[in-house]
Amino acid sequence: MKVQLAIAIVTIALVGCNNSNSKTNIASNPYAQQVDSLLSLMTVEEKVGQLNLYAGSWEFTGPVPEDVNNQKKLENIKSGRVGAMLNVITADGTREAQKLAVENSRLGIPLIFGYDVIHGYKTMMPIPLGQAASWDAEVARSGAQVAAKEASASGINWTFAPMMDIARDARWGRMMESPGEDPYLASYMSKAWIKGFQGNDMSDAATIAACAKHFAAYGFVEAGRDYNTVDISLQTLYNVVLPPFKAASEAGVASFMNSFNEIGGVPANGSELLQRQLLKGAWEYQNGFVVSDWGSIGEMITHGYAADTLEAGYKALTAGSDMDMEAHIYENSIEELVSLGKISEDILNDAVRRILTVKFQLGLFDDPYLYCDVEREKSDLLTEENLEIARAAARKSIVLLKNENNLLPLSKEGQSIAVIGSLAADKDVPLGSWRAQANEGSAVSLLEGIEGAVSDKTNVSYSKGYTLTKGRRQFIYELDIVNGDQSGFKRAIDLAKKVDVVVLAMGEDCWQTGEGRSQTDIGLKGDQMDLMYELLKVNKNIVVTLMNGRSLAIPELDESIPAILEVWHLGSEAGNAIADVLFGDYNPSGKLPVSFPRHVGQCPIYYNHKNGGRPTTNPHDAGMVFWSHYTDSPNSPLYPFGYGLSYTTFEYSDLSLSSMEMSSNGEITASIKVKNTGKIAGQETVQLYIRDYVGSVTRPVKELKGFEKITLKSGEEKEIQFTINNETLSYYRADLSFGSEPGQFAVMIGGNSQKILTTDFRLVD
Repeated sequence: MKVQLAIAIVTIALVGCNNSNSKTNIASNPYAQQVDSLLSLMTVEEKVGQLNLYAGSWEFTGPVPEDVNNQKKLENIKSGRVGAMLNVITADGTREAQKLAVENSRLGIPLIFGYDVIHGYKTMMPIPLGQAASWDAEVARSGAQVAAKEASASGINWTFAPMMDIARDARWGRMMESPGEDPYLASYMSKAWIKGFQGNDMSDAATIAACAKHFAAYGFVEAGRDYNTVDISLQTLYNVVLPPFKAASEAGVASFMNSFNEIGGVPANGSELLQRQLLKGAWEYQNGFVVSDWGSIGEMITHGYAADTLEAGYKALTAGSDMDMEAHIYENSIEELVSLGKISEDILNDAVRRILTVKFQLGLFDDPYLYCDVEREKSDLLTEENLEIARAAARKSIVLLKNENNLLPLSKEGQSIAVIGSLAADKDVPLGSWRAQANEGSAVSLLEGIEGAVSDKTNVSYSKGYTLTKGRRQFIYELDIVNGDQSGFKRAIDLAKKVDVVVLAMGEDCWQTGEGRSQTDIGLKGDQMDLMYELLKVNKNIVVTLMNGRSLAIPELDESIPAILEVWHLGSEAGNAIADVLFGDYNPSGKLPVSFPRHVGQCPIYYNHKNGGRPTTNPHDAGMVFWSHYTDSPNSPLYPFGYGLSYTTFEYSDLSLSSMEMSSNGEITASIKVKNTGKIAGQETVQLYIRDYVGSVTRPVKELKGFEKITLKSGEEKEIQFTINNETLSYYRADLSFGSEPGQFAVMIGGNSQKILTTDFRLVD
């Protein structure tokens, strides 16, 4: 009864509001009147309470610990001084926490419950980098929809995803959480993730609010070292980093999360440029809020940007950071700053209004316990349907890097197979980092997938070969890599001698990637390469399955191994999906969302780089050093962005333009023929790149501007067309205005960023 009375009090106030007093744009926010009416009832203390995001620190279905911190947290929740909580899970747990707020606080304002639902909740999809390799919006949307369905059944209604940081440096451990190195592809995938999480109506109990992170440039940390500083130009910020975030704003994402780093000497939490001028100003982001990352508002003091708690609170809130995650800065500063007149109540109201709007969008004022459904929690998690979606996503995320002499696909009958490598039998690593509530060791292993696919299991043998890690494997702890243990080599070599083909699992433990997991060495660690060389001495027919969460420097592997599959950390159905591809039940169609370097010394490496003044050597100066190059490696990546093979082959021909000249208000059509020249049907991703030869600022050598996935039967040919208009050619120019500039442009179309056909046209005023 108490919760009903509390909500009823708010509802009466909402119905009785005077429409003319609304300070929110009613046309853009259907909850404007209700939000403003509720806001008018709130004290400054209650308003500040909505800005505080606490982490759960006890089981809410049990007793509250007696220590001072937890007792204070309990009292703050009950008195309305907390707006949201994270890491409180289960339908029962969130219900009990919600009761504390709505049945005890004066206005009964419900809490939002957030959690890191990154690539699944119980059912794990491929890591986001792997999903991006599908170049398929449906993979992103359906996977996020499953994650939302499962998480919401456990009381969660807000996820801290998707991450849309552009990642060019494989040393950075959070590359696994990124959609890759390209802003066009990142925007495409991020919009689909948001759609999957939020659906068409966030008050649907099977959806959750999404969060666009990290705003902004977190992926550009110097030396790839997590939490490091960032120093980039405004052109790079506007043209490379920000486009996915702008796309997220336009897609109606419910929240943004700030990044840990600084930009131009200002920590992101204190950046008026990002939050006030761009996001809430130029982009007109009205109906969502900005949350800090864990403790990052307080870290402005460590950065040297704020002297103390008061200054940190002042700078963050006035810059536009609406909610404080676990820094406890706002609860210890904002009331005082308002009372001193240093922060206007209008600024405070704007932040609170945004948070309340999302709570209305989530349906929490209609039913605070909408997401606390124990029956759904029993029925909607880890279902056969969810696992099938995970398997389909995993298949589409696999990239065939090499296939000499058509070693793949393998035969299910009559072929003896040795499966080697500790990663092959591992049921935990494929789940990936950031695995939410996945059951430890619940993935289908590669070995299980192969055994389940062949007609006779006796044709499959297994040897561990190497041991990759030892000791505890957990999210928060450093990982201990094993070196110099060759005790398993002999059995592996003996097996390899006896079989037709070896499937060798290599790569990374999933805890080598993720937050705080930067590396200076992005090769294959431990004794993996030593074992590979020994196996090659007795059997040349080796297929390597690469399990990893970043692009790797593997030139020796490419030089020595005839067939290589990039399988990332594929999630719950990893082994089955890999087997589907190994045996040809699914023809691989993935394309790399990141460039693979030849050596870590090339990092950061990316296809859409600038030309520079000396990009190549003059033929007359052969042997001289005065051009941009390495003396010990080619400049090019080992595998370029957009690269990926198939069990069939494709031929591109007859690139043409509808006109060789285009006006700024016109458009032209680029056409190309693509033919399946192989023996089986296959899917190809046809990629459009544009180069602007001369600009008011220097332009990249090429930029992805479109792509189309097509399926062709053996011998079938299709003509693919792309429309090029002013939007295609526009960018943020020298004065940071968005538009095109007259001049010569190149149109490049092909199956990856390097293997392309090219023609030119001119843009005229």
